[in-house]
Formats: sequence, C-alpha cells, structure tokens
Amino acid sequence: MWDQITALFTVGLFQNTIRNATPVVLAAMGGLFTEHAGIMNIGMDGMILIGAFVAVVFSFLFASAPMGVLFAVIIGIAIGLFFALFVVKLKADEFVIGTTVNIFAGGVTVYLLRSVFHQVGTWVSKDIKGLAPIDIPILKDIPVIGEVLSGYSLFVYLSWVFVILVWIFLYRTPYGFWIRAAGEHPSALETAGIDPVRMKFLASVLCGIFCGLAGAHLSLGYLNCFTEGMSASRGFIAFACVVFGMANPPKVFGAAMLFGFLQALGLRLQSVGVPSDLTAAVPYLTTVLMLVYITVSANTKKRNRAKKEMKAEEAETAELAEPSA
Repeated sequence: MWDQITALFTVGLFQNTIRNATPVVLAAMGGLFTEHAGIMNIGMDGMILIGAFVAVVFSFLFASAPMGVLFAVIIGIAIGLFFALFVVKLKADEFVIGTTVNIFAGGVTVYLLRSVFHQVGTWVSKDIKGLAPIDIPILKDIPVIGEVLSGYSLFVYLSWVFVILVWIFLYRTPYGFWIRAAGEHPSALETAGIDPVRMKFLASVLCGIFCGLAGAHLSLGYLNCFTEGMSASRGFIAFACVVFGMANPPKVFGAAMLFGFLQALGLRLQSVGVPSDLTAAVPYLTTVLMLVYITVSANTKKRNRAKKEMKAEEAETAELAEPSA
C-alpha cells in the first residue's frame, strides 16, 4: 500500500499540476482586477469557454496559433466591455450578468460547433495549430527539475511572469492605485479628478483579456482541440482562488497551484482503486471548503472586532462616569 502511495508522487504528477493550474492562474490574475475594482465577476467561466472556442476557430481558419490567441484576446476585450457596460454603466445586477455570460457561452459554443463546423462533442483537426512546447536551454538537462519545469507552452511561463507584473501594476503604478480606489473609495477617487467608472471598465477589460488567454491556453496550449464545456468551471475556481488569496497575486497563485495539484492527484488516485467520480470531485470540494473557511474566518474577525470596540466603549464610558478628583 505504501509503495502505491509513493508511486503517486512522480514527475508526471507535478507536470500535470502545472498544466492544470495554468488556466486558473491566468483567469485569476484577471479576476484580481475586477475584485479590486469592487466588481464580483462570476462570468469568468463563460469568458474562458468563449476564448477557448474562438482560439480554435481562428487557429483553424488561419492555420496559425498566434492568430487564434489574438482573436481570443479580442473576444475577451469585447466580453469585458459588455460586462462593464451592463454592470458599471447600466447598474445591472453583476450576478445576473455573470450568469448570463456563462449560459450564453455554453449555448453559443455548442450551437456554432455543431451548426457551422459540423462537429459534435470534440473538435479535433490537423488544421488546428497549437502552441509548440518550449524547452528551456540548460534547465531541460537538469535531472527531475528539468522534466518538471521545461517543455510547456508559452502560456505556462507567461502565467508565472504575470503574477509578478500584476502585483507591480496593482501596488506600484498609478493605474493600479486608481483601480483599487475605484473599488474601495470611489468618491475620494472622483474628488481627485479620476473617473471611477473608467477604472472599473479598465478592470473588466483586463479581466476579459486574461480569461481569453486562459481559454487559448486550454484549447491551443494544453489539449490542442475544443471540447464542449471544456472550461469545466475553472472560472469559478479562479474566482474562489481570488477570494481565498485575498486578492493578492502571490497568494492567489498559490491557491491556483493547490487546485492544480489536487486535480492532478485526483487523476493519479484512480490508479490505486479510488473511484473516478470521487477523485473528480476533490478539487471542487476543496474549493467549497476554501470558501467556507473564508466565510467563517471573516465572520470571526468581525465578531472579535465588534467585541474589542464594545470593550473600548465600555472602558471609555466607565472612565467618564468616574467622579473627578
């Protein structure tokens, strides 16, 4: 039994962890912007799905992976603008609009896949050009480490760089400060002469771009095909990672890697007799537990803060009630 357990932790496990985590990392980096801007974007799953479909379509039409990525980004920008128009400008309910995006994405991709391209379920073609894996010089020759860290598509390495760049953008640039202020103190930002609505639009567009890249990675950098519903709730997982990581890029990255590890481990557990239905549920069960933990922790902090404030008020009242000498 012990041999079976140790056999789970192979190079392949960590390779699959990185591959599975990458689309979640990319989408979560986009979700950071809307979270800081005070927008709850649960439509990221639909953005990823449409991005994956558009990437495959234009890769197929132009026989070019970069063209697929480009149009995935363009459609991400369009959906981001659509979301911001209704949520920010027209004051529509963000939950309703996000759900609408998800439902529309699932329906329109299936409809176009079947009616225009005459494919059912999965679209695989030699004319769909995927992103070639990159072997990093020197690193690829290092035993074990080279196998784990080398040989992925461009998006895997970009996702690591984006964690640093997003942190710098949010905490070291004026636009990052304005986006955070748009969510926390929009009236103060407006007093300073910056339009908070414009910052919210920018955050939504950036979220669309990153979700488009996440979708392109799924269909061109990971599987090199399109499958109906291939986003597989990764947008919701990304949203949970943003909340669990308290909208801090390195922490969000760690949460996404945890999801990737659990998903990869779930697949490996099938080899030791664990039912596939159970292993498939592990990452999502963990996500639910993460959200429960966050909610309980937040409520506990609020209660503790309220108790401290109450004690301070009681002490102040008692001090005032004492007769002066």
